Amino acid sequence: MAPRNSQPIMGKLGKAPARVDKRTLNFAQYLHPTLPPAPTAKNWTDKVTDWQMLGNDKYGDCVEAAALHMEQSWSAYEGPQEFEPTDKEALDAYTALTGFQVGDPSTDRGTNMLDALNFWRTAGIGGNTVFAFAACEPGNLEHVRATIDLFGAAYIGLQMPYSAQGQTVWMVPPGGPVGPGQPNSWGGHCVPVIGYTPTQLICVTWGKLQPMTWQFFQTYCDEAYAVLSGQWADTNRADPDGFTLSQLREDLAAIPG
Repeated sequence: MAPRNSQPIMGKLGKAPARVDKRTLNFAQYLHPTLPPAPTAKNWTDKVTDWQMLGNDKYGDCVEAAALHMEQSWSAYEGPQEFEPTDKEALDAYTALTGFQVGDPSTDRGTNMLDALNFWRTAGIGGNTVFAFAACEPGNLEHVRATIDLFGAAYIGLQMPYSAQGQTVWMVPPGGPVGPGQPNSWGGHCVPVIGYTPTQLICVTWGKLQPMTWQFFQTYCDEAYAVLSGQWADTNRADPDGFTLSQLREDLAAIPG
C-alpha cells in the first residue's frame, strides 16, 4: 500500500488545540467484547486517484479539508459516484466556522475539530452531513484500527513536530520527542486516516497520501474521532457485530443542544 506521489509537499497547518466537551460520546462505550479484532491491515486508499489541496497549501483549513477528503473517500466506495470537493467548499466551511476571510491573514487562525464535527453534523460541509461522531482515546491503536475498519476513516488531530517537515514517512526522530521532535513544535494538524498496515498508517493531506509510523501516531495524536456517515452506515452494509450503532443513535438524540 505504498502511497502514490510520495514526494514531500509542505502545506499549511491549522488545527486549534483540542477541546473537551463532556457531552461528546466516547467510542469505547459502544464496543462490546463480541466485536471481532480489526484486521492487521485495511486499505480504503485505492478508489480515489486525485486528492486536492482544498486551499490547505495557502490557508490553515486542514480541519475542513480533512472532512471533505473523508466525504470523497466514502463516496468513492459507497456513493453512486465520487464526490469531488472544491477549494471553495473547504474555504466556505472555514469561513462559516471561524470567520476566515481571504485576503485577511489575521482571520487565518485554524479550526477546532470538535466545532467542525458539530457543524458537519448539523449544517454540513460541502453539502454533506454526518449523523454521529464519537471520541476515540488518543493514541489508542485498537480504537483507530476499529474506526478505520468499521467506518472507512479516522478523523485525527496531530501535534506536529518540526522534525516531520520534509519527511516522506512521518516518524519520531532518532532523538525522540524532544527538540525538533517536540510535540506541537511545528503546530496542530488534522488528517483523515484511511488505511493501515502492521507498520504504518496512511492519511490524506496536502493533495496526496501520506504514511506515518504507529509510533508517530501514538506520540503526536492528541484527538481522534470515529465519524459515522449516512452514505457509509446507511447502505446495505449490516451494522457490525459488537458495535451498538442503534444505542449510539439513541444516545446522540438525548444530548441537549
